[in-house]
Amino acid sequence: MKKHVFGRHFKRDANERKALFKNLLSSLVMAERITTTEAKAKAIKAAADKLITKAKKGGPEAFRRLAPDVRYDAVAKLIHTIAPRFVDRQGGYTRIIKVGRRVADNAPQVVMEWVVQGEATVAKTEKTKKNEKKTEKKTAVKAPAAVVKLTKEAKNVKSAAPKKTVTRQKKG
Repeated sequence: MKKHVFGRHFKRDANERKALFKNLLSSLVMAERITTTEAKAKAIKAAADKLITKAKKGGPEAFRRLAPDVRYDAVAKLIHTIAPRFVDRQGGYTRIIKVGRRVADNAPQVVMEWVVQGEATVAKTEKTKKNEKKTEKKTAVKAPAAVVKLTKEAKNVKSAAPKKTVTRQKKG
């Protein structure tokens, strides 16, 4: 009988769970937006907020404190680019947006991202992408009929041109 069990286990032993969380957190830091299951996102939300709190303190001590939780390249990005965004914010650094269910196993999918986006990583939602595609189709400039006729005539002229034939001479 298991007693005093804390947190989500995901049918993994402790080492596998730690590796999963480390990879999810590192991906969140590097890509600044990840798509995962709702349970996994909720499991790492508190850890992601704690990463920002540790990174905001800065200094060499921050590198040592963050190293066990994320990869080395993610530590540098966390301290230098992500943490400065949240200097005047006291908590709630991540958001979870539900996006539907996965086709294969019907698991609820979510997008997890930082609340304050960087200039280069301003994410567009699916609706804005669809709206942009619609406006592109509406505003697409169609070629005038005269230009289309000219291009068809040019193709006919090319096909009417005589082809060069290469004759080979027999040796001997």
